[in-house]
Amino acid sequence: MSEQFVNKVAESGIITLNLEDYFPKEAVAIFDMKDYLFMGLILKEKDFRESLKQLDISVYENKIVALTCSADAVIPMWAYMLVASAVQPVAKELIFGNEADAVQQLLLRNIGDINSQEYTDQRIVVKGCGELPIKEAAYVEITKLLRPFAKSIMYGEPCSTVPVFKKPIVRI
Repeated sequence: MSEQFVNKVAESGIITLNLEDYFPKEAVAIFDMKDYLFMGLILKEKDFRESLKQLDISVYENKIVALTCSADAVIPMWAYMLVASAVQPVAKELIFGNEADAVQQLLLRNIGDINSQEYTDQRIVVKGCGELPIKEAAYVEITKLLRPFAKSIMYGEPCSTVPVFKKPIVRI
């Protein structure tokens, strides 16, 4: 007697959302203010302005640029503004922070662009444990986005989930 196997997960109507799908795919170029510091500590305005005039901004063209300072130095606010003014016209995106900060901001923006109404009354599993470093903020963001629409939200894999939210049944 031959038994037929039924894929109950496939038949359940559960939608799996993998946050890795929203991870930015472009590499991030770094503009590090430390490279413009005198003795690794001090930003000299005249020298800094001259360096920016000589800067080959083509290396930032159509790239995501993270503007940061990896040195323990006090950088005046106007210096960041000068860099932004020089790089922004050619950069695809300019973000303050290190590479991880830039990736995080872009991931959250990509998640925010999801049309959450497409998930109205759906059972959703937000996939956990992947290859890419998805931080807690992304899971909070997807929950905030989907909760008003979803029938239920779970975390994990369709075969093994942790319930997060379930819309209450309204009885009339």
